[in-house]
Amino acid sequence: MMLKKIKMKLLLQCTLLFFSINLLAQNPTTDRNHFQTAGYVFKTSFNTIPSDFVFLGKEFSDDWKKTGYYAAGILGLIATDKITTEAYQNIVETNIRFSLPNFTKNIDFINKTGNTWIKGENAYLTFPIIGLYFGSLFTNNEKGQFAGINSFKAIAYTTLINQITLKTILGRNRPHPRANSDIRNLSGFDINNYTTNNWDFFNSRNGKYIKSGPLGSAMASTHVTTYFALAKVIQMEYDNYWIPYGLMSIVFLNDIDSHQHWFSDMVLGGILGTLIGRSIVRSSWKARGILPQKQRSISFNYIPQFSSEFTGIKIVANIE
Repeated sequence: MMLKKIKMKLLLQCTLLFFSINLLAQNPTTDRNHFQTAGYVFKTSFNTIPSDFVFLGKEFSDDWKKTGYYAAGILGLIATDKITTEAYQNIVETNIRFSLPNFTKNIDFINKTGNTWIKGENAYLTFPIIGLYFGSLFTNNEKGQFAGINSFKAIAYTTLINQITLKTILGRNRPHPRANSDIRNLSGFDINNYTTNNWDFFNSRNGKYIKSGPLGSAMASTHVTTYFALAKVIQMEYDNYWIPYGLMSIVFLNDIDSHQHWFSDMVLGGILGTLIGRSIVRSSWKARGILPQKQRSISFNYIPQFSSEFTGIKIVANIE
């Protein structure tokens, strides 16, 4: 058992090392000196905060038909949540059983901060990002600094948009854990804080908004939202799907019982996190002058026309 834990820890350390080295290796350095680059990145990232939310709004408003389809899909998932959530609990949760080593457990100054995003399993995502940012500062790497700050913004935005706002508005209670779930063994567990009703919305959170309990905090999953937002930022900045989404999946599947959400909560979290991450990067790209321009298409309509004044073909060009 001890050897297995050592191998798992070594595997994760190698994965994180490869993650950081791979990202840094893809980045060309800038012509600015270290202080100029750091100042430019910080100033640009701060100034784009309003446009981050503008781009997020456009994700919904640019194509109302698509937004309607997604909303209908989520509503359909809520309606079938009893079936899908039970299947998820009995098939996925019972067959994926592993825990990552908690390498922040004995680091007092981290545990005293109370910041959940720099300890436990979350540290496997945030520490490489911290390493990426400071490594990029050291190497005068502009893209790496933008990727790091955009990732920090993703954590902040998902906390504000989902954990504080959306969960409070929806107030959905979490589903009953399955009978043999590890969560039932936690101190303070109370089955009355959970529900079997998939339409159990608009409940009070008892004033707990950031570090909330199970009451009124199901939709959407903040872990899923944040993980997908982080993965999307790194994927877009480095045009690499395998590393960010692979690492995100490993961290999410770790201690899977602890998430305790309806199936639709996780799907909505994945969609929302992807939109947040994409909006942050597109806003940053626009400020940096590297946002790809939308390709315009030209179509022609040929309309036969007969009159006393003109007989021929009228050509109408549509530019989109």
